[in-house]
Amino acid sequence: MAGIYIHIPFCRHKCSYCDFTSFPDKIEYAEAYMACLYKELKMRGEELKNYEFDTVYFGGGTPSYIPPKLILGAMNQVRACFRLKKDAEITLELNPGTIGEAKVKTYLQAGINRFSIGLQTAIDDQLADLGRIHNAHDYVFATKLLKGQNFSTDVMLGLKNQTKEDVAKTIELAAACGSKHISMYALTVEDGTPIYTDYLNGELPDGDEVAELYEFGRKLLEEKGYKRYEVSNFALEGYESKHNLNYWKRGEYIGVGISASSFMMGKRFTNTFDLDEYMKCIISGFYPAVTSEAVDEKTAKFEFLMLALRTKYGVSMAEYKEKFGATLAEDFPHALKLAVKYLELDGDRLKIKDEYLYVQNSVLMPFMEEIDV
Repeated sequence: MAGIYIHIPFCRHKCSYCDFTSFPDKIEYAEAYMACLYKELKMRGEELKNYEFDTVYFGGGTPSYIPPKLILGAMNQVRACFRLKKDAEITLELNPGTIGEAKVKTYLQAGINRFSIGLQTAIDDQLADLGRIHNAHDYVFATKLLKGQNFSTDVMLGLKNQTKEDVAKTIELAAACGSKHISMYALTVEDGTPIYTDYLNGELPDGDEVAELYEFGRKLLEEKGYKRYEVSNFALEGYESKHNLNYWKRGEYIGVGISASSFMMGKRFTNTFDLDEYMKCIISGFYPAVTSEAVDEKTAKFEFLMLALRTKYGVSMAEYKEKFGATLAEDFPHALKLAVKYLELDGDRLKIKDEYLYVQNSVLMPFMEEIDV
């Protein structure tokens, strides 16, 4: 598998927790930026003629904030410059506060067949505290516009004053509105974001409290038919995210746009985070990469193991040996002993036991230390 990620860095308002590359005050640059992005797509496509791509993902920022004709233009350029599978999964992130009937019509014309809606919580006071520009009613309106479409909903844990009842209300709303997929993840507080002050003041739930909220949410989701296939991702049967599964299988992907990252042909590279520099480079015919490095074998081994163990599928012992010419037992003898109580063998696949999947980072630590990544 291989995927295409397209970064749209514009938004109406930056949320209090957001550490992504996004600009709430530069929408006037959108058309010029997208013209550059179209050019980068052409440049990348010329180098990747031998690849067939399974997924396209528009992330941000808020892709649904910019004029929809620019998304249509991007998809026209993708099809002109890349080989896409006929049944390619094409996802667009959207904010419920930036959607309307005309936009949805254009997105469907562009071939978008999966939508990712940022609800976060159904509690309006919590949404306001996060700096979200929508309320729960806006989410319901957005899902009505998308009736019959495949859409996912984001749910956030670890918010100020959040209770199990709040989590239940959010999950109940997402399920009732027809969400096929629900991503439930813990708030990550980054230094430099406005919400960091709340963290320093002890106003956010601690790790144990968030773990309780997660376990409560996990059980409720599974009762409603959403099966966990990755630590933070739950889906109705057959609605798993192909784009994200490609990441967790350590598949290749090309990132286009400011700050977009790529993993192709054994190398990782990331575009500049500076908007002016990005546009100047593309206009001049240069790639705007700020980092580029080949992935060494040690790192590749750990990444393959770590990413696979985040999922319900685990790591295939045979596939690991085929890729790296050694067995897991040969590469990680001590780590396997230290982590034995957290792991189980299901046929050929080594998995983290269900009850320990949420704390998989601590389970993986001995593997990282042993291979010295």
